[in-house]
Amino acid sequence: MMQHAYIPLLGFAAFSGTGKTTLLEQIIPLLKQQGLRIALIKHSHHNFQIDQPGKDSFRLRAAGASPVMLISSHRRAIMTEFATVQEPRLDDQLQLLDQSALDLILVEGFKAEVFPKIELHRAIMNKPLLYPNDPNIIAIATDTTLVTPNTPTQLDINQPDMIATFILKQFLRLV
Repeated sequence: MMQHAYIPLLGFAAFSGTGKTTLLEQIIPLLKQQGLRIALIKHSHHNFQIDQPGKDSFRLRAAGASPVMLISSHRRAIMTEFATVQEPRLDDQLQLLDQSALDLILVEGFKAEVFPKIELHRAIMNKPLLYPNDPNIIAIATDTTLVTPNTPTQLDINQPDMIATFILKQFLRLV
């Protein structure tokens, strides 16, 4: 388990293009309707930019400031340049997240790390299941019926209500 996860942590793991983000944007409002305060950590394999070339924050970061905190009346972003380019570890990122006002942390990606996950699987993608090699997968949300030994709970990937109910009842044991 993650040393710096002080509240429940649940991942959504799948190959790129399976629909992790789309499903999460459907599930999050359903969980929030139940009063849950939710954070999300998304792992990106891209060199993303939060600010844009020409903007003050971009210019100051390019000048060498790190971290740079960009803040308004609506939101805050803290951009920190890593001294060494390497894959991030989820537990290191959890250490930086204020979890005191949260009930659940959802994670998109970090599929190789050890923490509870729901695997997303679409038959049309013709990709292998992650489940047989990852004992931390507690359910598989799929668009087909899977017949494998000791398969964890199967959920319909096209029914976000079913997945939200599973999270509430089986994972969080709230209902």
